[in-house]
Amino acid sequence: MDPELILIFGFVLTLVALAMTTGILIHRRQVNHEERRAELKVREAEAKAQQARYANGDYSKMEERVRVLERIATDSNHALASQIEELRDLQSIEDRTRMPETAQ
Repeated sequence: MDPELILIFGFVLTLVALAMTTGILIHRRQVNHEERRAELKVREAEAKAQQARYANGDYSKMEERVRVLERIATDSNHALASQIEELRDLQSIEDRTRMPETAQ
């Protein structure tokens, strides 16, 4: 074989090896990027679900308070004053709503 032909063949093999290595590295980065993107989408969906859960919880708490206020407003019972005092005691209401959260 001609020495120039061997040199050209070696040069081509080197270029092919470099191109393959570069292609493999680029592909790995793309795969890692797609995995990270999917992971972030899952985290975002979890955060939105958790936020919706808390928002629904806050809504149900407010709805419960409104029901109590409606019952007090429509009830002509003599215990109305004691119920109003109980509602004014915000600490006891917060303690009642926090107990289920700490149990979880």
